[in-house]
Amino acid sequence: MKQIAILGCENSHANAFLKFINEKEEFSDIQVVGVYSDQREAAEKLREQFGVPVMEDYADAVGKLDGLIITARHGDNHYKYAGPYLDSGIPMFIDKPITVSEEEAVEFMRQLKKKNTPISGGSSLKQDVYIKQLKQAAQDGVGGHTLGGFVRAPYQSVNPYGGFYFYAQHLVEMVCEIFGRFPLTVTAKENGGQLHVLFHYEDYDCVGMFCDNNYYYYASRMAESDVQSLIIPSTEDWFYEEFKEFYGILSGEAQMTTYEEFISPVFIMNAIQRSLVNGTEEPVRRIEL
Repeated sequence: MKQIAILGCENSHANAFLKFINEKEEFSDIQVVGVYSDQREAAEKLREQFGVPVMEDYADAVGKLDGLIITARHGDNHYKYAGPYLDSGIPMFIDKPITVSEEEAVEFMRQLKKKNTPISGGSSLKQDVYIKQLKQAAQDGVGGHTLGGFVRAPYQSVNPYGGFYFYAQHLVEMVCEIFGRFPLTVTAKENGGQLHVLFHYEDYDCVGMFCDNNYYYYASRMAESDVQSLIIPSTEDWFYEEFKEFYGILSGEAQMTTYEEFISPVFIMNAIQRSLVNGTEEPVRRIEL
């Protein structure tokens, strides 16, 4: 059996993952040895629904696991929860936002890379079939050279989980998947309660619109002789695909992204925040781990 724990289990990922483990034969060799949340009632609900043990402390499963899922609502908790398990080198799923702090993201990934720890996670939107379709079209040059694009997704301007950072990685990672992991700069403005961001790449720009508490997803790629515009419906398939990716690294498969690519949204979100505050075009920091 592959033994795992889920830390920060107060969001819908934990429920979806436990449901897959209980119901899908392909994951029948996974045993959840414990769940933990700073919000104790969230963990208790999972015990009632799925019969999983509740951990008293997030470090209680050190030395007992083959893999770890970290899916706290607040990104500030992800590195903290991972800390006691970093020396073990066990595969980790890390939910969005990976972290809020750029410095913490760098230190986090350097420790994972040092141990050659396999990772997966980030925004579940990168798992969407339409996002993958647009990504493939860009890679294949469908319709010729990419001229630009438009992506719309929700964010939450006010919440107790890091404000802008709580939901923003969804849109950012949609942009990253289709148009490239490393935009050079961003320019951001607020208008009408929405955030409008211009992602500047070397040969084109992409427009992103963060809609406050409006849960509607949309993506478009414009090429020289082709336009693909897709409404993206919410689906449980996002959770299934990202859990399947975690199961892959848990079973010995290689991770799908580099460590630098994995934390690129953290630097993009921070550049957006700087642009909003300063009213300027801001460079997206890129580091070598």
